[in-house]
Amino acid sequence: MPAQEQEVEAAMEAFLLRVVPNLRQQWKGATPDAIARIEQIAGRPLPPFYRWFLSRMGQSMGPLAYPTLDFSAQRVLDCYAKGWVAPHPRLLLIAHDSNSMMPMPLFYDLDAPARGDALVASKEEGADEDDLYEKFETLREMLAWGALSLFRLEKMPQICRGTFHGDHPNLLALIEPVMSSLGFKQPISTGPYCGLYERDDAALICIGTPRQGLDKVRSFKFSGNTAGVLRKILGEIAAASSLEVQVDEWVPALQ
Repeated sequence: MPAQEQEVEAAMEAFLLRVVPNLRQQWKGATPDAIARIEQIAGRPLPPFYRWFLSRMGQSMGPLAYPTLDFSAQRVLDCYAKGWVAPHPRLLLIAHDSNSMMPMPLFYDLDAPARGDALVASKEEGADEDDLYEKFETLREMLAWGALSLFRLEKMPQICRGTFHGDHPNLLALIEPVMSSLGFKQPISTGPYCGLYERDDAALICIGTPRQGLDKVRSFKFSGNTAGVLRKILGEIAAASSLEVQVDEWVPALQ
């Protein structure tokens, strides 16, 4: 693995081990043979981040596991072996969905590589490749977004949800300098669709949908010690940029 990719994965590993309780004791990687068999199904080299992910969590994601999504290498191999999903030159199954109502397994779009990773999309069983619902530009960002949301934002006393709107081609480029000036750090590097920002008393996550023509909006979840802290920071973002800030929900509701 090139040195730059090693640095990226080291930052991701440090972030997850810091944020997710007991992850080091509970995660378990897939065997090299299982990883090689998945690569054979893909018919091309796996994204470097996916190889790292499988080597760390290909058997167990520990506390980071999703309720209905099974990312394990063995489950992926079983789905192909049992004919539940057929090999495809572009799409690679990365997570089986056990939801009995409307299963939406996750796939890599290997024709949409990004930063040593690839676009993550879901689709209903039996749907064709044109009916993809694109979720995250990379698996790295999906995992980091989920970890920060579940293990930091959801643990803080006050949460708000809303959207940033603007005409700039990269909305996060307007948000990042404001957050940096307010003492927020970005735990990992991300692309233009996903923003992760942390401070001791607050954390913000933003997400946009890749390739869906939604460049003018990013939804956000923002948590902190008090509503006053969150309001002040959102006010700073609105004042220092051309963005419109819309808050749709406070949890708990404000009096």
